[in-house]
Amino acid sequence: MNQQAKQAPVISRIGIIGAGGLGAVYASYLAALAELKVALLAEDPRAERIERDGVFVNDKALGTGVQRPTAVREPYDLVIVAVKHPQLDEATEMIAPAVGPDTLILSVLNGIDSEERLAARYGWQRVLYGVALGIDALRTGNRIVYQSQGKLYLGRAGNEPPDAEVSAVAAVLERSGLTVEVPADMLRVLWWKFMINVGINQTAAVLGMPFGEFRENPYAMRLMDTAMLEVIAIAERLKIDLSSADVSRWHEIMQGLAADGKPSMLQDVEARRKTEVEMLAGTVLRLAEETHAPAPLNAVLFDMLRASEHRYGGA
Repeated sequence: MNQQAKQAPVISRIGIIGAGGLGAVYASYLAALAELKVALLAEDPRAERIERDGVFVNDKALGTGVQRPTAVREPYDLVIVAVKHPQLDEATEMIAPAVGPDTLILSVLNGIDSEERLAARYGWQRVLYGVALGIDALRTGNRIVYQSQGKLYLGRAGNEPPDAEVSAVAAVLERSGLTVEVPADMLRVLWWKFMINVGINQTAAVLGMPFGEFRENPYAMRLMDTAMLEVIAIAERLKIDLSSADVSRWHEIMQGLAADGKPSMLQDVEARRKTEVEMLAGTVLRLAEETHAPAPLNAVLFDMLRASEHRYGGA
């Protein structure tokens, strides 16, 4: 039986690992559907902390329970992986008890390799690509505030047409109120988001600027664009369809984000957490060397962010 002929799976049990901005916002939408059983997947001491202090999204308590993966007795239909990149290896092993033969895994991490790493552990038949774009969630402790939920792109590498599993996941997320799109070329979208993160996340973190201040500063915008153009130069060598038009498209999306919203890497620097600089500038530098593409600004951003981490112990 081919992939398109498969019967659509029933998605009723959803586990989410990662209760930061992205994971908590998505959980708040999914928990509102009475037909779903939604749980945050966490082990102690994080599970104890969530149970004790709760998680609040726009000042409303998150209506989900906490499930320790070691206590899972029945696999979940869908596991959404929403941790930061440095925690991916730990999360990959932690979710193992929640993953059964028919479980689907949706990664919404930044970067271009989380799906590959999850597939190495669980197989490509279970893993879906995911790209979250335009969400302006701001996390302070156990509280997350946001104005724009953005859009979630998901699917296989190619979706012409989407298979039954992709369609089922997209349908349940849409019913919850999330804005979802299944693009024909998911790899292009994955690289587009990577390009955006390389630009806005890193330069905002170095400059300490929220979106509103960033939009009003032409020098900051030029730094952001230059970092993204270095990604485009690499993508061209790898036959990935990115161009300067994709930079302009990001400018349009950025105009709609909350003025006081902050990219996740800026939030990490301010909270003195480990950043994702190795996954962003580090990946750019590795691919630049492999493809003989210049990436001087990303080399500077890498050293500046690692220096910041070293200063506050985040490294």
